[in-house]
Amino acid sequence: MSSVRAYRQILRRKSRQIRVGNVLVGGDAPISVQTMTNTPTADVAATVAQIQAAERVGADIVRVSCPDQESALALKQIVPQVSVPIVADIHFHYKRAIEAAQSGAACLRINPGNIGSAERVREVVKAAKDYGCSMRIGVNAGSLEQDLLEKYGEPCPEALVESALNHAKILEDHDFTEFKISVKASDVFLAVAAYQGLAEACDYPLHIGITEAGGLRAGTVKSSIGLGMLLWSGIGDTIRVSLSAEPAEEVQVGYEMLKSLGLRRRGVTVISCPSCARQNFNVIKTVETLEARLAHITTPLTLSVIGCVVNGPGEARETDIGLTGGGNNTHQVYLSGVTDHRLKDQNIVDHLVGLVEKKAAEIEFAKIEAAKIEAAKAAEKAAENAAE
Repeated sequence: MSSVRAYRQILRRKSRQIRVGNVLVGGDAPISVQTMTNTPTADVAATVAQIQAAERVGADIVRVSCPDQESALALKQIVPQVSVPIVADIHFHYKRAIEAAQSGAACLRINPGNIGSAERVREVVKAAKDYGCSMRIGVNAGSLEQDLLEKYGEPCPEALVESALNHAKILEDHDFTEFKISVKASDVFLAVAAYQGLAEACDYPLHIGITEAGGLRAGTVKSSIGLGMLLWSGIGDTIRVSLSAEPAEEVQVGYEMLKSLGLRRRGVTVISCPSCARQNFNVIKTVETLEARLAHITTPLTLSVIGCVVNGPGEARETDIGLTGGGNNTHQVYLSGVTDHRLKDQNIVDHLVGLVEKKAAEIEFAKIEAAKIEAAKAAEKAAENAAE
């Protein structure tokens, strides 16, 4: 419900647009959220199950590693069973890239300078063109080329950018420009500076991430700092949060980042207080239960859950649904920012879940009706043009 203010606006960097399967990356496309499987790719059932779990929480793109022929060929069975486009992660061996393209990969993550001769690069580019694959040039501070390490003395922003542009030129020389670029590092300062330099040096879409960020809590904090700085400054067309955790966790963290910056919304955004002695109900337990119960909602809407009247009414005025704690186990419910009715303790979670589900259904119905009206207008316009 919050109106747009100048201080909330993020001016995204202007980049060219590519396609990863049915997902547009760059240009004015929404920032997509990626993750990567950690199952053995040749274990088709386990890999499909993990991809589908990521799909359920909103993954737009999923990457799988193809270290051997069995893994690359397994994509023939994996791709038909999932909805999201699959990126094949390729290192060094050009034949794996060709096999992955033939097996249904939508994108190849590859560094063309690391796969051998110009002829091998030509073969990979031909396979990408023949099978409609885009590519991602993936530069990593931990695996920079030896000549760049000797030139700069250590991994640094300039080295990462130079490596990325060198790889990009190889593809450009083969008349291939359907690619995005990443320059990842586990060091936040290094990664951010490298992406800032790359954003100024080219207009290719950028895949951003802080690599090897750590476990769920530490990695989320580290990634949020680095990616938050980049996204706030308008840099980033697709993101991956690298966590030592389940892929679905990466997707959820990625969406929360984008939601926090108003760049993308999915599901219920819960605004809740940390609670204190003023709380009139158990805020922490209530919010924990609500988040679990509302995980199935994909419609973007906001819910505020505040334990007392100090900040509660103000937050409720800015959300679709709001709850403010009150005395005598009786609390105030707000709908669309306006006081609506009161609620007793024992009904809080069930009641709020019901209100959210009802609101989500109303929003989706309104979308359908609006689409019908637009379709009717388009059909009428088409008929008028045909008559002329």
